[in-house]
Amino acid sequence: DHSNGSFNLKALSGGSGYKFGVLAKIVNYMKTRHQRGDTYPLTLEEILDETQHLDIGLKQKQWLMSEALVNNPKIEVVDGKYAFKPKYNLKDKKALLRLLDKHDQRGLGGILLEDIEEGLPNAQKAIKALGDQIIFVNRPDKKKILFYNDKSCPFTVDEEFQKLWRSIPVDSMDEEKIEEYLKRQGISSMQETGPKKIAPIQRRKKPASQKKRRFKTHNDHLAGVLKDYSDVVPGKQ
Repeated sequence: DHSNGSFNLKALSGGSGYKFGVLAKIVNYMKTRHQRGDTYPLTLEEILDETQHLDIGLKQKQWLMSEALVNNPKIEVVDGKYAFKPKYNLKDKKALLRLLDKHDQRGLGGILLEDIEEGLPNAQKAIKALGDQIIFVNRPDKKKILFYNDKSCPFTVDEEFQKLWRSIPVDSMDEEKIEEYLKRQGISSMQETGPKKIAPIQRRKKPASQKKRRFKTHNDHLAGVLKDYSDVVPGKQ
């Protein structure tokens, strides 16, 4: 059970099951301590002590140090120690607000609440302190999304327009199908306006000519004196 950090390691079958159970418990513990504000890195011995796994074998320790923790996407190595690596590493509520504002300006939308809770210590306290500077939206799968509440451009959307917006299902449509639908309705979709890369001009190679090259001579006054050796094959007299 990843939610409360409880693992029945004895129920796991075989040696690999046991060591992966230890790894899961370590990652979950590192996440929990990060969320409560303990973001400083720990040595492997300190981690094993905190998770009550000091009795694991030497092979398991070596595996954790050389493979498991080093390659885990949620763990980072800092000067030989280990720390939790969230998707968004946020220190306080100001950092959260800057992140949401940046997402809004770039048109990236909102951020999952669970991703914010993962990387922001005492997240609920910080979110509550921000008040109406952020907006919550519930997805159909019941996951919550946080958006930056840009108060510089307040406007009210007509209720009739909202009904029309919600009446058009796009869940099963990709971008091409949406664009085709808009064209049928006489609506032009937004296109990318960013700078385009200009492909380098490839010059065509001229085919090698089979004809003998002609050279222009500038010593006409020596005509009849100089001998033409252009037909002589090298190496033959």
